[in-house]
Amino acid sequence: MKVYQTNEIKNISLLGSSGSGKTTLVEAMLFESGVIKRRGSVAAKNTVSDYFPVEQEYGYSVFSTVFHVEWNNRKLNIIDCPGADDFVGGAVTALNVTDTAILLINGQYGVEVGTQNHFRYTEKFNKPVIFLVNQLDNEKCDYDNILEQLKEAYGNKVIPVQYPIATGPNFNALIDVLLMKKYSWKPEGGAPIIEDIPAEEMDKAMEMHKALVEAAAENEEELMEKFFEQESLSEDEMREGIRMGLANRGMFPVFCVCAGKDMGVRRLMEFLGNVVPFVSDMPKVVNTEGKEVAPDSNGPSSLYFFKTSVEPHIGEVSYFKVMSGKVKEGDDLTNANRGSKERIAQIYVMAGPNRIKVEELQAGDIGAAVKLKDVKTGNTLNGKDCSYKFDFIKYPNSKYSRAIKPVNEADVEKMMSVLNRMREEDPTWVIEQSKELRQTLVHGQGEFHLRTLKWRLEHNEKIAIKFEEPRIPYRETITKAARADYRHKKQSGGAGQFGEVHLIVEPYKDGMPVPDTYKFNGQEFKISVKGVEEISLDWGGKLVFINSIVGGSIDSRFMPAILKGIMARMEQGPLTGSYARDVRVIVYEGKMHPVDSNEISFMLAGRNAFSEAFKNAGPKILEPIYDVEVFVPSDKMGDVMGDLQGRRAIIMGMSSEKGFEKLVAKIPLKEMSSYSTALSSLTGGRASFIMKFANYELVPVDVQDKLIKEFEAKHAEE
Repeated sequence: MKVYQTNEIKNISLLGSSGSGKTTLVEAMLFESGVIKRRGSVAAKNTVSDYFPVEQEYGYSVFSTVFHVEWNNRKLNIIDCPGADDFVGGAVTALNVTDTAILLINGQYGVEVGTQNHFRYTEKFNKPVIFLVNQLDNEKCDYDNILEQLKEAYGNKVIPVQYPIATGPNFNALIDVLLMKKYSWKPEGGAPIIEDIPAEEMDKAMEMHKALVEAAAENEEELMEKFFEQESLSEDEMREGIRMGLANRGMFPVFCVCAGKDMGVRRLMEFLGNVVPFVSDMPKVVNTEGKEVAPDSNGPSSLYFFKTSVEPHIGEVSYFKVMSGKVKEGDDLTNANRGSKERIAQIYVMAGPNRIKVEELQAGDIGAAVKLKDVKTGNTLNGKDCSYKFDFIKYPNSKYSRAIKPVNEADVEKMMSVLNRMREEDPTWVIEQSKELRQTLVHGQGEFHLRTLKWRLEHNEKIAIKFEEPRIPYRETITKAARADYRHKKQSGGAGQFGEVHLIVEPYKDGMPVPDTYKFNGQEFKISVKGVEEISLDWGGKLVFINSIVGGSIDSRFMPAILKGIMARMEQGPLTGSYARDVRVIVYEGKMHPVDSNEISFMLAGRNAFSEAFKNAGPKILEPIYDVEVFVPSDKMGDVMGDLQGRRAIIMGMSSEKGFEKLVAKIPLKEMSSYSTALSSLTGGRASFIMKFANYELVPVDVQDKLIKEFEAKHAEE
């Protein structure tokens, strides 16, 4: 393979809902460009894209697939992304390392929730979009209706470049209004027959051609002036206008294909090669120091590793983008994230599981290396005198969590090793060993996502596992001041144990002054602050510890032990064993023994005095509340609202967003356990949501009583 220069490389993401035909389109593109000699099919389980066992088992894409085609002296790197929202990590990664998105539309269904979700990501990352209507041979396909849906959702920037003469099982011809030609195919597809537009289609074609010329002219002042003078543009001028319109998202061209019959694919690839922006046409990426890095082959060598996959019979394959400079076989590079040295023994370009060895890749290109010794997803490798680091891929927050454990306890270590390796392949899986909940948690994008993880563990790794409901990380706090004292005394021959602690607890907020006097049951307690320790707790909130001992009733050397005892109780709150937070403790009195007092005595006295005072201080349980945004089709709004209200949701706002309603709510985490499944069921998979931790709030009284009873019952059993 020739070495392609930066101005000959185009990087493209292939997006679309499940079932829109991305895998089939990839087969046709690879076949047309000569990378494969025979097209596979999803039904036959022999496609280049879906080649992992789990994908063949379920019949849908789980991983993004990186492939390339050479076309008209251009190199097109294309990343085929999974369509299901549960595997959105593949799309997010791809959009960050590519420059243009093809958004495939299922001819049967038109604009789907997956279309909306993926378009929203292209908006977020400011990427050009080409809409591609597929499955024109389906009897339910209505191209004009799909065009209307697209315009309704995305406005007048949606500009058709092609339209089919007829759709349905007899589809075999379309009109291209950029080239003003009719394309038709024999039943086997492939190379088109190119003819003049028939007279009966000319009026419609001219009207659409004029709209396309106008849209192209709008993106460049000189073109606009020429258009006003001549009311037309040359083919090259139109291409330039469309390229600029794509780059600034000023237009979204619409193309047509029937990927299953290989009709229209070759023309699409011509357009990709001739018109879509090159790597060098797009905004520069910014490194972690805020410096723009141009894709310049003469710059310092820097590779960003965006994806890892574990391939059968090969092991780890690490995919990278050349951010700057070039990389050659045998280059010695430094890992900017880990400080280790790495030799790139061999470089490949990929077509799914097929690897093609190359000697060199230039800035902007995408390649892969195998069996690197110390490179993880997200790492940057640099050449001499270069210290770039990149961290531009931000994944969406998790939406679905389960506690995971192996059926056989002996498999714990093996399971954790595999989970951590799998997270390298899909960073939207988050693995957490929660000390607080005493569970290993797996967080993902939905039930579908975690079901896939379970299948892979059980079938590929032979580890039987089970999922359980994750415990909720409640917090405990207090609502009023209270005091308590506790004497720890133990005598068992020889030296004994003795420590007595008197303390006051109260709720704490930042900046609260310390009163001079507290009053309990008519008795006053004077406070004289001798020392303050403010501890920001790992689990949120604070503990403020005040030493108010006057006259040496407790030696200062025992104060750390008292604090240690209090901290132990903060880690296991008195109500439900959850972490406690936002408490101020004032130790104002106590007693010690000249012989028997020691650190453990005061630690136990402090812990027990704190526990008693806490229980008398109006203790309350706090629960985690999440900000949730739900994107709902208008006709399902009532069902979704009703379901949210049944989940103790507080609706914060509603708005319309491109054909969908957006609901914003605050919802307790406890109520979100299986929300992704419920929402999918309510809306036929047409809605989606995102969630983010907001704050802790008091649980309702009935919920608190229930939680305390459950905790007490559990401890009684133990």
